[in-house]
Amino acid sequence: MTSNPYPLGLRLHGRRVVVVGGGAVATRRVPALLDAGADVLLVSPELTPALRARVDAGRLHWVARRFVPEDLDGAWLVQVAIDDPIAAASVSAVAAERRIFCVRADDRTAATAWTPAVTRHGPVTVAVFGGGDPRRAMTVRDAIRDLLAVRLAPDETAPTPSRPDALPGATGGRVALVGAGPGDPELITVKGWRLLTEADVVVADRLVPGLLLDELRPDVELVDASKIPYGPSRAQEEINQILVDRALAGAFVVRLKGGDPYVFGRGGEELLACAAAGVPVTVVPGVTSSIAAPAAAGIPVTHRGVAHEFTVVSGHLAPDAPASLVRWDALAGLHGTLVILMGLKNLAAITATLIANGRSPQTPAAVVQEATTGTQRVLRSTLGEVAADLLAADLRPPAVVVVGDVVGALDG
Repeated sequence: MTSNPYPLGLRLHGRRVVVVGGGAVATRRVPALLDAGADVLLVSPELTPALRARVDAGRLHWVARRFVPEDLDGAWLVQVAIDDPIAAASVSAVAAERRIFCVRADDRTAATAWTPAVTRHGPVTVAVFGGGDPRRAMTVRDAIRDLLAVRLAPDETAPTPSRPDALPGATGGRVALVGAGPGDPELITVKGWRLLTEADVVVADRLVPGLLLDELRPDVELVDASKIPYGPSRAQEEINQILVDRALAGAFVVRLKGGDPYVFGRGGEELLACAAAGVPVTVVPGVTSSIAAPAAAGIPVTHRGVAHEFTVVSGHLAPDAPASLVRWDALAGLHGTLVILMGLKNLAAITATLIANGRSPQTPAAVVQEATTGTQRVLRSTLGEVAADLLAADLRPPAVVVVGDVVGALDG
């Protein structure tokens, strides 16, 4: 008698899915549920910063307590993302009584449904079951992904997977600083994705595409290093220490960062900390949102006859802040494109400063929220009105502000 699972694609759009647990496993599983359009209810006394950011953005519902049977009212699927076998068994027992399929992170043999190893290539989704062996499923999944990519010329052969670049004579663990791109999981580089599949430890911030975390091996340690603006965060020194400690213990650590590691990503600080500890580092550039976000909104940062330059600046400090290193008065005199990252909180002060120093209030401006994702929003305005329009539209980080005539350069 076979014990093979029956493969089935669940259409979860608008349907209630309950996730019990708010730790690393839930952080990995929730993005795929949201990508499927599920109405996610998260039940847990505490959440990781990455999950809390999704709650604050209105992407899912959170009940801050332990599970009760009534949580499954109206549910189509439940995912148990806790490592307490007694608590997990109680949730799956309630699910069984109600004939709701239940995925269990702690015990696949006790689950009524399995989460497959998944790879996505445009509209194609491939799900692999490994007969209960997650590592086997991941291996097959990765081979299929390589075939779907079709990146090699006919006369070339596929490269043999290897550990990341290392310094001559280096032993023990290593660190890779990998840029994950602006939000679309397919915008990570091939090298970045390869290193991610080889990682023993992944230290991820909140801006990385969540679907990339869903593709990690089950045995990978996921460290949530989310640095939510104006909210809970890990100190940079703590992140540096995590990278060094795990690598010195012999692990291959991938520091996965939204965008590019060096574009306001503090990757340089992490590299210096690793170098001081004798840990070899590989840096994999990423697609930066400073260019990708405008492009996704139909805005070229340069355009013939419109802009011959573009400047990328951080707006996390107000123009009058003593610690600010930005010459906003000088930027106001430029004719090119100004791209502002991390500037929503201080946008009113920034625009007022630019106008006070000579930039026309009629200069076109745009705000692109969550660029390249399914929840991307674009606001088009002017320099004089964009701060007020932003509040009215209730746009939130992560978002990129673009100022300049390029905002309308491609309008028909």
